[in-house]
Amino acid sequence: MIQLIRGFKDILPGEVELWQHIERTAVDLFTTFGYGEIRVPIMEKTELFARSIGEDTDIVEKEMYTFTDRGGDQLTLRPEATASIVRAYIQHKKYADDPVHKLFTIGPMFRRERPQKGRYRQFYQLDVEAFGIAAPYIDAQMIHMLHLLFERLGVSQTEAHINSLGCPECRPHFREALLQFLAGVEGRLCSDCLRRKDRNPLRVLDCKVPDCRDAVADAPAIIDYLCTDCQDHFKTVTQSLTRLKVPFFLDKRLVRGLDYYTRTTFEIQTTLLGAQSAVAGGGRYDGLVEALGGPPTPAIGFAVGFDRLVEVLAQSLTITAPSPVLYIAALGEEAKNVAFDCAIHLGQAGLRVEMEYGDKSLKAQMKRANRLGAAHVLILGESELATGNAVLRNMATKAQSDFPLDGLANALETMLRG
Repeated sequence: MIQLIRGFKDILPGEVELWQHIERTAVDLFTTFGYGEIRVPIMEKTELFARSIGEDTDIVEKEMYTFTDRGGDQLTLRPEATASIVRAYIQHKKYADDPVHKLFTIGPMFRRERPQKGRYRQFYQLDVEAFGIAAPYIDAQMIHMLHLLFERLGVSQTEAHINSLGCPECRPHFREALLQFLAGVEGRLCSDCLRRKDRNPLRVLDCKVPDCRDAVADAPAIIDYLCTDCQDHFKTVTQSLTRLKVPFFLDKRLVRGLDYYTRTTFEIQTTLLGAQSAVAGGGRYDGLVEALGGPPTPAIGFAVGFDRLVEVLAQSLTITAPSPVLYIAALGEEAKNVAFDCAIHLGQAGLRVEMEYGDKSLKAQMKRANRLGAAHVLILGESELATGNAVLRNMATKAQSDFPLDGLANALETMLRG
């Protein structure tokens, strides 16, 4: 028997309903705030991710599914969605008619990392991006929108961690101070941090190795090196969040390692998965559109880890598929013909109806109707056809009544809707 690929999973009925609930809630929220859906390919040229994510990141170096196609092109299954959305924004010249575009997408991403609980090689994200808005209010709106999403889903134990990464004007001063600090703790850093500290020192602050985290505990904080404009921007963000009553924590160690990331960066963290864990993250990337060949364009976005969010919600919420309002227990070919036509009519009218297509006994069909949770069962056999009346059974009260076959489908539709 062929088995599922390691690190991938099937989302089966009984679980998928929770996924659908999250999707519906998210789409309703995002569209209310003026974000339109975009659907981008799951495969892109490798260069796109190498330039957008960074060639010296773990994702590009170790985790991407990359291969050479028959034409000799290097292609990669997308490890995240932002790069693809930026590519589409540039390629289709969406900035020409109006630089402001607010977009979202929902779908699978791929990273070849070690599979573990809540972490898969094919995982899913809700991804939201806004282009062409430099004002800090869009930063606050995005964080508020994330807060609303979790609130509407019933996830209460969340907190926004926020920081500012400065801009090209003020970041060089911080970089110089950070390099001086790192020179004094080189002996305590892991091999990856030693290799990257000169080229990308901010990434050292984001290292998850405990010894490295201890080593940089007293490192300079970028928030202390902001220029006046960046200070004002961040102040507006925090004041807006305070007015909106969004709980947040100033996390001086929250960074992004690439130059195109600017100013506001944020994560939504929860304790519902045990240790403090991020279920969403994002920030400004005002330099990325230009870095990928587009015009200078301010931009900001975030991604929500769908799999982790499902894991959180599954602790307190169970959503199942709706039960059929009617099960038609048909006995004999003539009865099945009547039942089939009736079921099709009711299905077209938007009512969920099930029936038996085989030759099972009435007892077996009643058991299946009960297992499906059907509200009513219509019993239809040779004797019912002869008398012109089917038997309608209310599965909750067990009460039975005759139901005329003449105009059966329309009469059932009226009754079931009532």
